[in-house]
Amino acid sequence: MMTTPVPTVALVTDAASTVGRAVALALARQGWDLALHYQQGPAPAALLQECQALGVRAVAIPCDLTQEAEIQALLPRVAQELGAVGCIVNNASHVEYDNAATLSAASLGRHMQNNLAAPLLLAQALHAATLKTEGAHAVVVNLLDQKLFNPHPDFLSYTLSKAALHSATALLAQAYAPQLRVVAIAPSLASSLNATGGAQSKQPATLEDIAATVCFVASSSAITGSTLLVDGGQHLYPHPRDPAAVPAQPSHPH
Repeated sequence: MMTTPVPTVALVTDAASTVGRAVALALARQGWDLALHYQQGPAPAALLQECQALGVRAVAIPCDLTQEAEIQALLPRVAQELGAVGCIVNNASHVEYDNAATLSAASLGRHMQNNLAAPLLLAQALHAATLKTEGAHAVVVNLLDQKLFNPHPDFLSYTLSKAALHSATALLAQAYAPQLRVVAIAPSLASSLNATGGAQSKQPATLEDIAATVCFVASSSAITGSTLLVDGGQHLYPHPRDPAAVPAQPSHPH
């Protein structure tokens, strides 16, 4: 009985970002070939060389995540360069500050396009591609934010877009099973903590923690439709923030 090879190509969006770089290198160490997405500016040449030095194939591919046509063309480009994609890490995020008083339709739209529509379209494309090979399976990993579980109305448009992606994770896991697993990770980092926040007494996640969790999820065939919090338990200790203080930065830095 012939078995279908498991694709070992991973696409990491915004791969040159702080979290994206850590995830890409961790996947490379696990033997994944890497498609390193970038949206603006020069290609991430240094990261490309680091991945290749680990003995895997790696390419850098640009894509404007605000343009649906470019998003739809991204997976075919990766497949042409490296072969069938087995994992997408939706790491790219748009982040700009607003709150209930300053929110605008334009700001909300920018966040929803980058943080929700783009991951949805990429998951849709990966499921369609996986259906073309009998017995094939793949996984989507959505990067969320620990603040969803310790809410505060700062960065309101950003938070709403991540909350929508959180809901979409379970819905897509149902819709695309069994070919495609969809999982989310909600991290926090020390650099994201507000200086006035009592949660600093709890141990936050490191980049290595987040990257290791992505690798674990990518290789764990029984996990789908779930969100894993990688925050050292910070969500268990909600704390009030001083409204006059500098807004707490999102946990998913870019």
